Amino acid sequence: MKPKVSVQMASRVKSLPPYLFAAIDKMKQEAKAKGVDLIDMSIGDPDIPTPNHVVDAMKIAVEKPEHHRYPSYEGMLSFRQSVADWYDSRFHVALDPADEVLSLIGSKEGIGHLPLAFVEPGDTVLVPSPGYPVYPVSTLFAGGESFIMPLKEETNFLPDLGAIPESVLKKAKLMFINYPNNPTSAVAPAGFFEKVIEFAEKYNFIVCHDAAYSEIYFDGEKPQSFMEVDGAKSAGIEFHSLSKTYNMTGWRIGFAVGNRDVLAGLGKIKSNLDSGIFQAVQEAGIVALQTGDEILSGIRNTYQERRDVLYEGLKNIGFELRKPKASFYIWAKVPAGFDSSGFAAHMLEKAGVLATPGNGFGAPGEGYIRFALTVPAERIREAVERIKKVL
Repeated sequence: MKPKVSVQMASRVKSLPPYLFAAIDKMKQEAKAKGVDLIDMSIGDPDIPTPNHVVDAMKIAVEKPEHHRYPSYEGMLSFRQSVADWYDSRFHVALDPADEVLSLIGSKEGIGHLPLAFVEPGDTVLVPSPGYPVYPVSTLFAGGESFIMPLKEETNFLPDLGAIPESVLKKAKLMFINYPNNPTSAVAPAGFFEKVIEFAEKYNFIVCHDAAYSEIYFDGEKPQSFMEVDGAKSAGIEFHSLSKTYNMTGWRIGFAVGNRDVLAGLGKIKSNLDSGIFQAVQEAGIVALQTGDEILSGIRNTYQERRDVLYEGLKNIGFELRKPKASFYIWAKVPAGFDSSGFAAHMLEKAGVLATPGNGFGAPGEGYIRFALTVPAERIREAVERIKKVL
């Protein structure tokens, strides 16, 4: 009898923590299997459908035979031109679509691949925490070491750049930042990006700004783009996605813009690991980027109503929290007597409400919980009533 093959995962995989949202999905499926009427406010996946005109454009594009072949690695020039036009219209930033725009299979893919282009084993990457889990994981895959920049309430959930040791800054290759922020919903104030660029120039590291939530803002207060600031193109790049703005999470289309050398490095990784975005999706993406504000403001108004319902509801039953100016998350302190995971489990078991424990985004998130505004307002009201009863 032949001996069985012994399958051993690589050390980089063995050292991975459980992926936060995969663990949450398992909790969700177990609750549903028990017949729980689940109100799921855990994952930031919009429940609002993709706008009809984008879906209609996809229906037409998918029938074109030219789209049934391999797409270009860097993305169709027409799509990249639409990105450049959108940046000019939205932020008054001029981009050359030929080499200052790169298409991505969703911004997660670009964030995951970027360190492979620039981080050597032992290099340092500056990572915000609590934050998107892909930042430290992509660093790990490249052999780098994450230096955690804690995002604390007393600093308005901004990294304290002055607290980063000089020795760390001298070894840094990349810095990830993300505003409007997931999970805290914080918005970068005037002057913050300028300070980041100053640090990047002084210590020669690349800034990677994740701007996935820039178009989910409230009360007419538009967040700033990193690219609007003098020196941004020299200092780094900005990631964006059609997922949240146009309710296209399942379509997997995004882009990165900015420093042409950084994008070239990312593009080289991508050309060896993927074959680009289905061109029919890119054609639909062009239509999405041309969407008028009437549709987008309607989406924002929906989230703003939900924000107000949840914020007031949680505040009235004793939660400590801030009213978000952007993103579709509410970041709240857990009640006394609970830690983050314990309270998430308590809500799920006793109230049938699922939210994301703050420590899942990193140790500095302990003591908080994140609610996603991705269920209708009436279900949010019901969730608040259920939580009230189990407290």
